[in-house]
Amino acid sequence: MLRWRLILGTLLIALLTTLCWLDAHTTRPGIYFVPLAIVLCLLATQEMLGLFRAGGREPIRWSIYLGTLAPVLASCVPIAWEKYPEDCPIGRLGWLACGLTAGLIVALLGEMLRYKQPGSTIANLASAALSILYVGGLLGFLVQLRLLSVGGDVSRGGLLAVLSAIIVVKSTDTGGYVAGHLWGRHKMAPVLSPGKTWEGLAGGLVLAVLAALVALGPLARLLGCGSQQPNWLAGAVIYGLAVGGAGIVGDLAESLLKRDAGVKDSST
Repeated sequence: MLRWRLILGTLLIALLTTLCWLDAHTTRPGIYFVPLAIVLCLLATQEMLGLFRAGGREPIRWSIYLGTLAPVLASCVPIAWEKYPEDCPIGRLGWLACGLTAGLIVALLGEMLRYKQPGSTIANLASAALSILYVGGLLGFLVQLRLLSVGGDVSRGGLLAVLSAIIVVKSTDTGGYVAGHLWGRHKMAPVLSPGKTWEGLAGGLVLAVLAALVALGPLARLLGCGSQQPNWLAGAVIYGLAVGGAGIVGDLAESLLKRDAGVKDSST
């Protein structure tokens, strides 16, 4: 398992490095991440549909795909401008809100078109809404993170925001796996995720903080976004704990969905 994690991690890092280099040298920051966001959205939606089916729900496939993709595509709208107008009344996050609304409308229309008898519509709509928010909405936020201005610089600042988040979350996962494998004795969530231990949690957070120090230190300076403030060290530690903790909660949330559906894996 660890060997495959290292191999896949190396390949993902190589792909991400290439995309970052291309994206940092374009007039439309984020344009090279759009295809990746769409592919990730479609694959994650496929997993959600599998979980729904395993749990006895049958939401409409086309409406789930379109509805979940809507917030991701809407979040990408500002990338279409070479220079997005700062005085646009909808802002940037407003596009994500429009996409979430559009996705829910698509789900509603799909259920309207196939409605024949009462009994399952609300449950199917709830499943669709979960996919739209959990997959489409959160991926839309990741797109918005790429458009974040750091010190007035979207091209490099937003890139740092995305990279730092990915680096810290993946480091948390790796640190948790290694520490849990080597020293794990005390179960953290034995029913929800039997493999997770408090020792793994501690190891994950330690590596998350170290990763945050690297991301917001040397990497930030390499991208020209390094902070000259004397308290950047404390900020990096807080950032590592916050993002690493969010990664752990996200991992448990996925375990919750898999456990409830009776599915062992959702790795696609």
